[in-house]
Amino acid sequence: MNADVTTSRILVIKLGALGDFIQAMGPFRAIREFHRGARITLLTTAPFAALARKCGYFDEVWVDDRPNLLQVPSWLRLRLRLRGAGFTRVYDLQTSDRSGVYFRLFWPGVAPEWSGIAGGCSHPHDNPERDSMHSLDRQAQQLARTGIAETPAPDLSWMSADISRFGLEGDFVLLAPGGAAHRPAKRWGAESYGALARHLTGQGLTPVLLGGHDDAQVMAAIAAACPEIRNLCGETELEDIAALARDARGAVGNDTGPMHVIAACGCPSLVLFSGDSDPDLCAPRGADVHILRRDPLAGLGVEEVVSSLESTIRPN
Repeated sequence: MNADVTTSRILVIKLGALGDFIQAMGPFRAIREFHRGARITLLTTAPFAALARKCGYFDEVWVDDRPNLLQVPSWLRLRLRLRGAGFTRVYDLQTSDRSGVYFRLFWPGVAPEWSGIAGGCSHPHDNPERDSMHSLDRQAQQLARTGIAETPAPDLSWMSADISRFGLEGDFVLLAPGGAAHRPAKRWGAESYGALARHLTGQGLTPVLLGGHDDAQVMAAIAAACPEIRNLCGETELEDIAALARDARGAVGNDTGPMHVIAACGCPSLVLFSGDSDPDLCAPRGADVHILRRDPLAGLGVEEVVSSLESTIRPN
């Protein structure tokens, strides 16, 4: 396919989650630059639609309702939409069982060129070691198989916000103690974060808690352990987190989506991993990203986190 043909219609599939979506920003940019004159559509889920529209890489964003097997009318509507759009190539960056089914929705008939792992697709990423590759390396290799020679690192320079409303004065460090509720093993304890926060205030640094309403209980427990903390539970959008990351001295957090945003904005970041996830496969990357891993994570001492943070944060 000629990357400059203006009549090309490209579909990119990336459904989530947040960390994965942020790590796909490099591939999104690579696809946009390779298909400079094409109309590019992203198929994603509702939580990421607004972000996708703001990033500038797509002409159109479709929201996938992720129908279950019994929702036949929804499957038929999706099939009709996919087949009627005239896509000339599809980049399946989700490479899941679900997105593989979407490839089948083009049958019978001629399917568009397809980059992914669906059986019978035109540009298979058939490396048997793909599941042991870091997400960034895996997606870069997948795109290379289609002729996209270089895939840049995620760039969130377009993401900004006015954070003056938070009234933060002096130096501060971001704390991201949240995580998926169904994976509690990925969380460092509230008591440990509270002790870390007290250490930071003793060093003249303001700890700033980031998280959504689902993290309210753990964030309240941490705030109770350190009265000087700024608890921004439920008050920040992703753009706010990006802006805070650029001003912060550093950040500490679990293996959770906001840490991907923070790291991608160049903030010196210390990310805490348990045995429940593998940093070799999914950790944020960057010159100022540092990883600590313990299994279980409760075995990671506050002193070790403090020591690592002191060598991580920006100098005063």
